[in-house]
Amino acid sequence: MANNQHQVKAKKYLGQHFLKDESVAQKIADTLTLNGYKNVLEIGPGMGVLTKYLLKKDVITYVIEIDTESVEYLQANYLNLAPRIIEKDFLKYDVNTVFNNESFAIIGNFPYNISTQIVFKTLEMRNQIPEFSGMFQKEVAERICSKEGSKVYGILSVLTQAFYDAEYLFTVPPNVFNPPPKVDSGVLRLIRKSNYTLPCNEPLFFKTVKTAFQQRRKTLRNSLKTFNFSDNLKANSIFGKRPEQLSVQQFIELTQLIETEI
Repeated sequence: MANNQHQVKAKKYLGQHFLKDESVAQKIADTLTLNGYKNVLEIGPGMGVLTKYLLKKDVITYVIEIDTESVEYLQANYLNLAPRIIEKDFLKYDVNTVFNNESFAIIGNFPYNISTQIVFKTLEMRNQIPEFSGMFQKEVAERICSKEGSKVYGILSVLTQAFYDAEYLFTVPPNVFNPPPKVDSGVLRLIRKSNYTLPCNEPLFFKTVKTAFQQRRKTLRNSLKTFNFSDNLKANSIFGKRPEQLSVQQFIELTQLIETEI
């Protein structure tokens, strides 16, 4: 099997940084627990440094790649993977064309420029995605996993942790990539909660969290002004807090409170 790192040129506009360290690739592949699914979808496989370790596992590996040059490289070097190479944009593609509503895990060394959008699409498809692991820009990985009270705790943290247990696993330095990014990377794992249905109106929960953090320095009384609450509701002590002070559970309780007035 050929493994020439120079056959595909990293494209800046795609945010490509090819991982060249085999031990890091193996470590990322090993973050999957393989519990509760038989399909894995790798996003942005590039030249397959992570893919080769996934193919050794007891799962059916699919890859989705937008870069034609990478697709050609994979087709030439990973013949048994060829039927499961999807040449599409993950953010725009309906993966159920392949998965037919079956469960699948997501893994990848994600392009920095679309990594948060990948998480949001995962949340939309949470019924099908019991597990998600991969590499992000370090500060994005930290934000996803951060708890209330942290300066980086925000929309992404609350919405992800409402449905998944998020764990920051390890940091990866720039020198294991070609070309090296300007920042450290971080690998995280999300494992879906056993009960991932919220005891409140879920669209309202999303709206409340997003609106609250748009003015994160203000108290909820001010940041949620557009909801036009009654003075009675605004008198509740929770409205005196800033969004970053609220745990996921408190955001659920806040949404339940707001529901009483809708």
